[in-house]
Amino acid sequence: MTQILEGKLLVEGVNVYKKNVKPNPAAGTTGGVVDKTMPIDVSNVALVDANGKPSRVGIKEADGKKVRYLKTTGAVLAA
Repeated sequence: MTQILEGKLLVEGVNVYKKNVKPNPAAGTTGGVVDKTMPIDVSNVALVDANGKPSRVGIKEADGKKVRYLKTTGAVLAA
């Protein structure tokens, strides 16, 4: 699951850190170590091609229109 927050993304299973939490009987929480997902910048995220490898995006002209394509496979991205 991915969420967008002000130019940053929360990606499940990526950039997870452990946070120590104190117990709070009033709120009904127990203390311990909790895994927390932290946001990462949009510029650090890459598109994945059909082979499962990260790919850069380029722009080329096809049929008189500018289209975006994956540089690893040359596949054109949907508009």
